[in-house]
Amino acid sequence: MAAYATSTRRPPRTLTETEQNLLLKVTGEHARGFRDHVIYSLALGTGLRESEIAGLDVGDVTGAGGKVKRRITLRVFKRCTDNPAPQEVFLPDSAFYKLGKLLRWKKDRGESIEPDAPLFVSRQGGRLSTRMIRMAFKTWQQRAGFENPFTFHQLRHTACTNVYRRKRDIRLVQRFARHRNIHTTTIYAQPTDDDLVRAVRDLPC
Repeated sequence: MAAYATSTRRPPRTLTETEQNLLLKVTGEHARGFRDHVIYSLALGTGLRESEIAGLDVGDVTGAGGKVKRRITLRVFKRCTDNPAPQEVFLPDSAFYKLGKLLRWKKDRGESIEPDAPLFVSRQGGRLSTRMIRMAFKTWQQRAGFENPFTFHQLRHTACTNVYRRKRDIRLVQRFARHRNIHTTTIYAQPTDDDLVRAVRDLPC
């Protein structure tokens, strides 16, 4: 019975490709949306949680000479033990270039780009909080015309689902998601109605 229950878990709700593009478009084109545009690109490109994004310092994403790194070692992440192993994420090309642009944008605005400065800053000049991230995400979804809003964590679900659909490798997704137990990751491998439709469309019958 337990095995049956785990095998029939429904996949998490995720953004469609159209919704992802619309979210990035509305934030990328708005004069005050660039900071949040980079946040959503990071969430979709790395699967980072809101607390992990809020906890990033400039020095976490830059190396020698202030250049953006492709491989980021996290200081702030979800901990399952008192002495967890280091966790890393790898930046997709788009997120890599957007972070470089963000650093130049921050400098032009007079924001600190010292290694210990927060990467994402609030309108008041302090570190952006997880609450502010959630509030901004709700606002941008409204501007994008989303009828059924998503939680910020569903960007992480979307990122993991995207990796699985591209590679069909659950072990790869486990590493991407930084899950200790692959059982947690298997939720992203559950077939959807669309998967079933594509599979049966050209069946001989």
